[in-house]
Amino acid sequence: MTDRPTSKLGVHALVFSGGTTPEEVTEIVRQARDAGYDILELSLHDARSLDVAAARAELDAAGLDVVCSRGLAFDADVSSDDPAVVAKGAALLQDSLQITHGLGGTHFTGALYSALGKYGAPLSAAGRANVVATLQELAKEAEGKGMTLGLEVCNRYETNVVNTAADALRLADDIGADNVLVHLDTYHMNIEEDDFVRPVLLVGDRLGYVHVGENHRGYLGSGHLDFTSFFHALAAIGYRGPVTFESFSSAVVSPTLSNDLAIWRNLWDDGPALAAHARRFVADHLEANRAA
Repeated sequence: MTDRPTSKLGVHALVFSGGTTPEEVTEIVRQARDAGYDILELSLHDARSLDVAAARAELDAAGLDVVCSRGLAFDADVSSDDPAVVAKGAALLQDSLQITHGLGGTHFTGALYSALGKYGAPLSAAGRANVVATLQELAKEAEGKGMTLGLEVCNRYETNVVNTAADALRLADDIGADNVLVHLDTYHMNIEEDDFVRPVLLVGDRLGYVHVGENHRGYLGSGHLDFTSFFHALAAIGYRGPVTFESFSSAVVSPTLSNDLAIWRNLWDDGPALAAHARRFVADHLEANRAA
């Protein structure tokens, strides 16, 4: 078995620390590098604490690529019917794109289309039109910087805009930009999809980013998810993009994101050990499918 899977392997920063202050970024970068990852995913919910130039220098020195992700807030929600709320969300997305570019990243992903939280009503036609118009402008800006956008498919308790792979494809079609790709996440797929194969095959070469997480967001392999079929499906479409491990525990708390994602349970205490285990788990699945 080779140690280098075909896909680059990533890890979410919240496996190691809850924020992105300079001191936290130094530790996050070191731990991601020491665990053998190729990519560090940074959530931009704590972007005000982030020193972009210093973080980029540390990422470059460690040989790590970076991907940035975020969802929006209810007072800055591009799926709102309120033009002022939409404008605030659009500005937040443009700022986040600039931060990603400043860090040296080429991929900005997440729930870029709505707030991250449970909605009390279905998405309106006007709200969806606002999502499409906002992301068309964001995609145009991203294209000029050689960047792609990811539409992360999230569950019904975190958004009312995109809950399935089919939803993401319809939204991408309406945006109509080649640099808007689909982002699948096994945690969310377990809630919303019929299985782990057909959504991957449906998305095909429009799959741009993958999150691997257990049904309870803890150690990979300790839950009930069928990772074998999921990695078989990735192999079937010839996926060679990033595969990023995402896990959350009340042991590592982000002041905003942990509450948004309802991270109430302590599923693990040792982030570096968790990350090392996840890298072996994902690399073994990818290698097994290369050998098949």
